[in-house]
Amino acid sequence: MDEFFSALMQYNFLQSALLAGLLASIGCGLMGVYVVVKRIAFLAGGIAHCVLGGMGAALYFGFDPWLGALLAAVVAALLLGWVRMRWRVQEDLLISALWSMGMALGILFILKTPGYQADLMSYLFGNILLVSQENLWFMAALDALLILTIIAYHRQFLAVVFDEEFARLRGLPVQFFYLLLLVLIALTVVLLIQVVGLILVLALLTLPAATAGHYVRSLGAMMALAVGIGALVTVLGLAFSYGPDLPAGPTIILFAGALYLASAVRLGLQHLRRS
Repeated sequence: MDEFFSALMQYNFLQSALLAGLLASIGCGLMGVYVVVKRIAFLAGGIAHCVLGGMGAALYFGFDPWLGALLAAVVAALLLGWVRMRWRVQEDLLISALWSMGMALGILFILKTPGYQADLMSYLFGNILLVSQENLWFMAALDALLILTIIAYHRQFLAVVFDEEFARLRGLPVQFFYLLLLVLIALTVVLLIQVVGLILVLALLTLPAATAGHYVRSLGAMMALAVGIGALVTVLGLAFSYGPDLPAGPTIILFAGALYLASAVRLGLQHLRRS
């Protein structure tokens, strides 16, 4: 770790990587709580995998892949949310079909785009060390949008997350706020892709929030703690991956998973002692 922190003072790319990880931790801490409490991790995973189709299409037609990711994430969120509201009986099969089609289209587009085959791994597993200044501004803007929307509609999101039927009885437009919540989750997915990639994005979205849920019950406190946990595992992942030259994304997820498992085991042992 000493090697990492001494290098951090010298190299701009490490400073950018650390800042990217901290920006990503804000998004995963805020929106991950909604995903965990509402139990819609499967939907979030579907959105994440559909994003590859948008990135691949953008590359193939000569556009910025992050613009394709953003558009695909929002469209996937609205489509998957509509499927869940209209076809609950077969929602798992329909979401699985859209999930796999998005991945397949993305891979085909990327492989047919000259010169971009090598980027496929960075989209799937992330490459935080190559984050650019433009990416940092993009991530900061997404964080700002998430924070402002949550501040404006936090009570409505609470109602939708905890009791949709009661919210309907109170006259709240539940479908609108549910779809808006999914769109915000989609933006968070795009935020996290640069850090851990599409394959591991669901883990970073849910594990810090799930760990925070072991210790606090208030949604606001859970968000704050999840942001802190996300920042911690990001710093640890970057620090421990730097010396051995390991990929940072999977290392970050290993720390997030280890922290969650340790917390879950601790809670389990406490319950055993009480019983």
